[in-house]
Amino acid sequence: MEIQKEDNDFEYLSQEGFQRLKRELELLRTEKRQEIAKRLEYAKSLGDLSENSEYAEAKTMQENNEARIAELEDKLSRTVLIQKAVSTSDVAIGSTIMVKRNDTGQVHEYAVVGSEEADPISRRISNESPMGRAFLGAKKGQIVKVSAPGGIVDYTIVDIV
Repeated sequence: MEIQKEDNDFEYLSQEGFQRLKRELELLRTEKRQEIAKRLEYAKSLGDLSENSEYAEAKTMQENNEARIAELEDKLSRTVLIQKAVSTSDVAIGSTIMVKRNDTGQVHEYAVVGSEEADPISRRISNESPMGRAFLGAKKGQIVKVSAPGGIVDYTIVDIV
């Protein structure tokens, strides 16, 4: 899978991440909209809407819900599903890599994922992060320079699986 490092038009998601967002979208479109509609009806029944905090709160909830629906629809419409990287010759989105931090000798495993699924604690790095961008396209044995807050850190790609 050839990916340009500056390509921001797409949202890269695993099948699991795609399904999670679809479930969230469906929940917001159905249950959440119904819940908000009930709150709005109740608030309207209280009378004067100009000084009705219940109504104002429900309207804010409705606006936030609709904004999230629009955001999810946009993301899902631009989604490219990440397949497990077929090639082990160079790092791509979907690759799992073993890298050695050259200054400490520590070896770590990372999965390169889209930004929506990034979780540094779980060692899932975004293709858009400085580390992810630096690793994309690298080959086994290659030294990669990553710009970090403390300066440039050299990593060696130990393995691509």
